[in-house]
Amino acid sequence: MWTPAPESLIQKNIDWCNDILSLRPSYLKFWEYIKIEPEKWNEDTMGDEGNGFWVVAIIGKNVIYYNDIEEGFNFSKFTTFGKIDEYKCSQFELHEMIIGIYDEINKLEKSLKIH
Repeated sequence: MWTPAPESLIQKNIDWCNDILSLRPSYLKFWEYIKIEPEKWNEDTMGDEGNGFWVVAIIGKNVIYYNDIEEGFNFSKFTTFGKIDEYKCSQFELHEMIIGIYDEINKLEKSLKIH
């Protein structure tokens, strides 16, 4: 039977992410800039049973959150603070999510400088 993820599991993921990202200072600096203290945010389609999902980072109008149903981190927009707009079911590790977003931002930045 499924049970919501406790905050201690989220903290273990964050600690592991910090360890991995510390090997690449640019990734770690980005993570330090976007992370927040884990907090539960609502999500209407699948989040009610677990009283929401754990949000660990905010980037503009997007959040990184842990989907404890699918056991992975996801990236979704929000319109209202405290409410995730779209349910996603990726199964990324936190460090994979951070590295992927960082690399996408850098790629976009480089393409804008060329033009």
